[in-house]
Amino acid sequence: MTTTSGTTTSGTTTSGTTSRDAAERHLRALAGETAVLREDQWTAIDALVSGRRRALVVQRTGWGKSAVYFVATAMLRAGGAGPTVIVSPLLALMRNQIAAAERAGIRAVTVNSSNVDDWQSVYADVDRGEVDVLLVSPERLNNPGFRDAVLPRLAASAGLLVVDEAHCISDWGHDFRPDYRRLRTLLTELPVGTPVLATTATANGRVVDDVAEQLATGDGQPALVLRGVLERESLHLSALALPGPAHRLAWLADHLADLPGSGIVYTLTVAATDEVASFLRSRGIAAASYSGRTDDAERRQAEDDLLGNRIKALVATSALGMGFDKPDLGFVVHLGAPQSPIAYYQQVGRAGRGVERAEVVLLPGAEDEAIWRYFASLGFPREEQVRQVLTTLSDRVQPGQAMSTAALEAHVDLRRTRLETMLKVLDVDGAVKRVSGGWTSTGQAWAYDADRYAKVAADRAAEQQAMRDYTATDDCRMLFLRRQLDDPEVLDGSAQPCGRCDRCTGSPLPSTVTPESLAAAQAVLGRPGVEVEPRRMWPTGLSGAPGLASVKGKIPPGLQAHSGRALGRLSDIGWGTRLRALLGGPDTALPDEVLRAVVDVLKGWGWETRPTGIVALPSRSHPLLVGSLAARLAEVGRLPLLATLELLRDVPVGGRSNSAQRLTSVHGAFGVPQGTVLDGSPVLLVDDRVDTGWTLTEATRVLREAGAGPVLPLVLALDA
Repeated sequence: MTTTSGTTTSGTTTSGTTSRDAAERHLRALAGETAVLREDQWTAIDALVSGRRRALVVQRTGWGKSAVYFVATAMLRAGGAGPTVIVSPLLALMRNQIAAAERAGIRAVTVNSSNVDDWQSVYADVDRGEVDVLLVSPERLNNPGFRDAVLPRLAASAGLLVVDEAHCISDWGHDFRPDYRRLRTLLTELPVGTPVLATTATANGRVVDDVAEQLATGDGQPALVLRGVLERESLHLSALALPGPAHRLAWLADHLADLPGSGIVYTLTVAATDEVASFLRSRGIAAASYSGRTDDAERRQAEDDLLGNRIKALVATSALGMGFDKPDLGFVVHLGAPQSPIAYYQQVGRAGRGVERAEVVLLPGAEDEAIWRYFASLGFPREEQVRQVLTTLSDRVQPGQAMSTAALEAHVDLRRTRLETMLKVLDVDGAVKRVSGGWTSTGQAWAYDADRYAKVAADRAAEQQAMRDYTATDDCRMLFLRRQLDDPEVLDGSAQPCGRCDRCTGSPLPSTVTPESLAAAQAVLGRPGVEVEPRRMWPTGLSGAPGLASVKGKIPPGLQAHSGRALGRLSDIGWGTRLRALLGGPDTALPDEVLRAVVDVLKGWGWETRPTGIVALPSRSHPLLVGSLAARLAEVGRLPLLATLELLRDVPVGGRSNSAQRLTSVHGAFGVPQGTVLDGSPVLLVDDRVDTGWTLTEATRVLREAGAGPVLPLVLALDA
């Protein structure tokens, strides 16, 4: 491996057989009449078209990685090659890529979850040779129908395979996705001589080596690696440590107008996107929200409004991340720090691609650490949980049959998303297989790589510490980020401080906020009350659970809870901070300020039927807190405290069980104390928190069957 002019390369290309003039004609159609290929762009295109090589391009956001695969596609198609297949992780990224392809006269189509009705016609167009580029989401790669019927044809006929955001292949990368691991198999099945291009802007040395190793062909030919410097001369980096959530919201209200153009405000949670966008609009700032829960049509509208500068800020989670292309994006502000400097660099790279100056601001918060801990808890499950899944599939699934993910939930204590992630990893490892109807065991031996998982966890912890260090550093912020990504110029010692960030200039952004904005932010964050939706349907997959074989379908209306209320979400930037401290500390009586807030929630509830009595759940983790909450509400509301439900058997404390497991653990666990009078009147059911909702659902069933009227849950915290 050699280094030349700040660019790291490995391998060689077959030069001279590809016309650079032709390549630049295609580039001008894509990017405008003044566009000229960079040297590394040309090296990659020549390697793909003339050398039929496998290449990994690691270059900063805005460098022009998409130009490489679109120009290569045009040249390969002109030479009679089959269509290019691009594996692309996000819908926003796909939409940008299709628009870019059209500018170059390339017909691009996509197959993803938002256009299911179009799939068959798309496949037919591909078979007829009418498509130049097919974009697929990584999830398609292991869809049984696509994997078994469509993918083999594509692999055999593709003129070029592109893996966009290739760091997702590596579990050392900040955004590892198990669906991407299917590419490891696909790479081994491609016909000899099929060129492959992997691209990313965010990969440190370890990820680069891992991806390059996976790209290497079976004949021992190494992948061509083109790795450039990560300096972004348009970005002006700053970080501000403000006193609290209200000051951070007030800062946005007071200073967004001073930032150039329009931009993105990133938050760490879905709840915060709506909360922050609503606050900004209340302060006269045009803003919209964007997350994984946003309806697809609303997402498209939000993207278009940002692209058209019709809004000042799009408040988003990382769902708006990789590949979103707005060259004149003027700023990126993070309300809370991502847990990785690499992820942070990837997100701030959205800004300043086509403008001379863009502002990048980090506003870290005290709640960041709790959110990091939550995401860290979603790592690869313990070995006994994995073995439980393998044993269940082996012992309970008959040959020729399959078990759904929902049915598996009754046998393993994992949430749906985490269980599906684990199954995808086991699928790629060959221990299970996804088929129509669910999952089957292959019977192949499988080893739990505890050392590797421990190293991944250690890497994540180190990345979190690096984000703390980034916030506190006295040195150049851009140089700090480049060091984290193993920038070639940092490694060879030639990198220099950027001269633009707040540390280099000694000119931090103003931290002042107006009293009016601060008061408005405090009012919004201090406003209590979140709706708690009741469960309407029993979990699926309970047929094998003791005593629950007949529990299926819709919960009878007479046993359902009514809509409830929580004081706040644990993920909120307002009440969440106080509730995490209260519920995460020692058991204590209800603080006065919390009582006042709960009373405000009750005042604003808008009862259809006002409760006439209070029942408390038996809390094992916070009995004093829940007991005092029920007693003081009874006193304030002049309502009788009817009972605390009896705990008839042991119920696990805490945890984030899936629905089937949680219902199994609480079913039949509660009883109404003897002598309690329930006369059909509405009851306020009190607890400390709600997670899956099955404890409240089961307690409601017990109360209704004992003679209670409508049950209205009231909890301090909603875990969502």
